[in-house]
Amino acid sequence: MSSDLADSLRVVAPDAGELERAAEAALRPKRLSEFVGQRTVRDQLQLVLDAARGRGTPSDHVLLAGPPGLGKTTLAMIIAAEMGTSLRLTSGPAIQHAGDLASILSGLQEGDVLFIDEIHRLARTAEEMLYLAMEDFRVDVVVGKGPGATSIPLTLPPFTVVGATTRSGLLPAPLRDRFGFTAHLEFYETDELESVVTRSASLLGAPLDRRAAHEIASRSRGTPRIANRLLRRVVDFAQVRGTGELTLDAARGALDLFEVDASGLDRLDRAVLEAVCARFAGGPVGLTTLAVTVGEEAETVETVAEPYLVREGFLVRTTRGRAATPKAWAHLGLTPPQDGALFA
Repeated sequence: MSSDLADSLRVVAPDAGELERAAEAALRPKRLSEFVGQRTVRDQLQLVLDAARGRGTPSDHVLLAGPPGLGKTTLAMIIAAEMGTSLRLTSGPAIQHAGDLASILSGLQEGDVLFIDEIHRLARTAEEMLYLAMEDFRVDVVVGKGPGATSIPLTLPPFTVVGATTRSGLLPAPLRDRFGFTAHLEFYETDELESVVTRSASLLGAPLDRRAAHEIASRSRGTPRIANRLLRRVVDFAQVRGTGELTLDAARGALDLFEVDASGLDRLDRAVLEAVCARFAGGPVGLTTLAVTVGEEAETVETVAEPYLVREGFLVRTTRGRAATPKAWAHLGLTPPQDGALFA
């Protein structure tokens, strides 16, 4: 067989990450009326969009803040769909120079929605260009270098910027003030996540038992993205090791297999708690030392495991490091020290 023929017959397996993102995208609501949870944000955003449509103008710029996985990207897509316009997606880290942003802005059509994820990570030069673009729909393009450089003003059609950030405190005040509507997304309640996974299961063509929906929701850390990911693993488990029905037993079997316990803690979470309690007598222990003990990078422990452990009351931050709470000891089935050393 010739090499050309072999190349033509070669089947390239889809990237696992692409398949996961495609599955996630298929479960996203397309309209605001389909979006579950965040009732206050939905009502406020609906008013903003209705008013803009009534005026026949693009919506005000929108800033969406909150932890990962709560629906910021989904809301940006919904805004574009509700306004009947196109959506352009980019991210702060991808825009390293003002020229990168100028190229994106010059390609926008009237009414388009520009979604900038992790907007707090924009380069300073691009950030300053965005100020002018958002306020006056104009950018100044510099041609040439040195004394001969010339600034050419470029008029932009009216458009809407939707910015998303997981760390709103890092967003410069001049940029934050240019958004007409700012929303902070909160973690979901268990009953809201039940609605999320029930809807997603229906879209997947796999009706979900009510008790199974509750089991998945209660272990999803208040986050729809995690709930949908766990649901897909339950579907896999039911197909391979069960009867194909998404029952409570299938849900528990799948979640136990993937090491997600009844409180939503995964392998890394439990490793962190066990290290603090068993290796360091409940703490306090420094982040770097803790990370080395569990075999992870300090940033991973700080950004992936710690926020949930602190929020749920398993871990506290002290001036001397991280310390376990009585709830952590009880969760691990261990007896806390009796010398009053907790939180020392």
